[in-house]
Amino acid sequence: MNFPTLLYRAGLALALLSSVPVAQAESLKVGFMPIGSHVKFMIAQEQGYYVQEGLEVELIPFINSADGLTALTNHKIDVGSFGTSAPLLHIAKGSQIRIIGGITSGGSTFIARPEVAATIKSPADFRGRKIATVRLSTVDAVLRGALKDAGLDWKKDVQIFELKSAPAVTEAVKSGQVDIGATWGPHDLRAQAEGMKVLFYSDELYPAHVCCRLITNDRVDSATNVKLLRALLRAERFAAENREGTLDALAKYVKLDRPALEKDFYDPHKENSTDPYLKGLRQFWTIMSDSGFIDTTGKNIDDAVVLQDYESALQSLVKENPQDPYWQKLVLDFKTKNGA
Repeated sequence: MNFPTLLYRAGLALALLSSVPVAQAESLKVGFMPIGSHVKFMIAQEQGYYVQEGLEVELIPFINSADGLTALTNHKIDVGSFGTSAPLLHIAKGSQIRIIGGITSGGSTFIARPEVAATIKSPADFRGRKIATVRLSTVDAVLRGALKDAGLDWKKDVQIFELKSAPAVTEAVKSGQVDIGATWGPHDLRAQAEGMKVLFYSDELYPAHVCCRLITNDRVDSATNVKLLRALLRAERFAAENREGTLDALAKYVKLDRPALEKDFYDPHKENSTDPYLKGLRQFWTIMSDSGFIDTTGKNIDDAVVLQDYESALQSLVKENPQDPYWQKLVLDFKTKNGA
């Protein structure tokens, strides 16, 4: 074969290749909070998992759940992970948002100055206190539920101040404007570094309570949910097996020294599962309803939880690696956390 013929054939091959349509990545705006618990979003971006699953993800940070949920319901973002209270409040009011997965469980904290901490042994000792919280955060609902369980009325027996952010809660406690702060990591670590004490971890009051859930609005379809959940499940596994790589990802998004990042994310009071955890959501729904935080009349939280997309994502990973013990454990967890 002569040289001109080779050139012709090479050119023909290139022309044929260029005419084949290339599947474009699907754009997705994902809201998150720049805290350790949300590292799966960061890992999936840094490790290229979104791209590998056919997604082009823009991560958009929020400082609190209320602002994030407002952006989601107004279609400023497509997906987000925010504290449990905010989405459940929206669902109770009739919003069509859907819960498709989870980011973490536990991880919230009650803090106080040392002289106040010395006088508090249980939530019953909150009576008459000034308490700072972030409106619609997970710990906001935990606070009101714990007060009710202690026989206190959060509308009468304490003064609750709803602040904009967790750092604002810390500052209010530190300055003496309030007695107690309801917060979460890593802000509790910063508070302790500044001399404050932890009164209770939220999982000590409500074991394994759900925290940040993965929420979508009505513009995101099931196929897209599965792609996103596959990426986050892969990030979950990465975080479980690659501590240094996880801390590298965190350091790009969270302004905290490395030892504090490690202590915050690998906190024994947290569970960093992507599972929707319907049973935990039912418990939290009841806590919010019983404490008078939301009106659930005629509403059922089950109707707002989509289990099949998570299950499809997980089963597709199992199919790729049938003997993998990590995925097999998550299959068992799914049955335990979401069964009748």
